[in-house]
Amino acid sequence: MRWLFYISILIGVLATIEDLWRRQISNKTAAAAFALGLGAQTALRGVRGAGDSLAGTFIGFFVFFIFFLLGGMGGGDIKLMAGFGAVLGAGQTLMAAFLTAIVGGLLAMFYLLVKKLRGRTKHNAAEPEAIPYAPAITLGVLLSFAAR
Repeated sequence: MRWLFYISILIGVLATIEDLWRRQISNKTAAAAFALGLGAQTALRGVRGAGDSLAGTFIGFFVFFIFFLLGGMGGGDIKLMAGFGAVLGAGQTLMAAFLTAIVGGLLAMFYLLVKKLRGRTKHNAAEPEAIPYAPAITLGVLLSFAAR
C-alpha cells in the first residue's frame, strides 16, 4: 500500500504545480494518475484491485461532477479526482472527497482573508475569484491515508 501513497504524492505535486502555475490541470496528469492507480491496484490485489480501482474512478468523477455542474470547480479537478480514485479505490475515494471538501473550505477562507487584508485596488479588482483546487484535492487524498 505504500506504493499507492507514493503515487499519490507524485501526482499531487505535479497537479498542484500545474494548477498554481497555469490554473489548469493537464489531461496527461489525470491520465497518469488513472494508469498508475489501475496498474498498482491490479498488481497489488489482482482482479479485485482492478475492480476497486475502476469503482474509485467512477466515484471520484461523479462526486466532483456534481460540483462542476453547480459551477464550483473546473473539469481538470474532476479528472484529477477520478484519477486519484483509481489509485485509492472506492472506499478511500469517498473519504478523500470528504477530507478534500474540508481542506478546500479552509483554503477558501484563508484565500478570502488574504484578499480582504490586501484590499481591492484598481490593479487587482478584475482578478478572477477562482481558487486553484489541486492543493486541496492533494491534501485531502494524502490525509485519507492517515484516516484509514
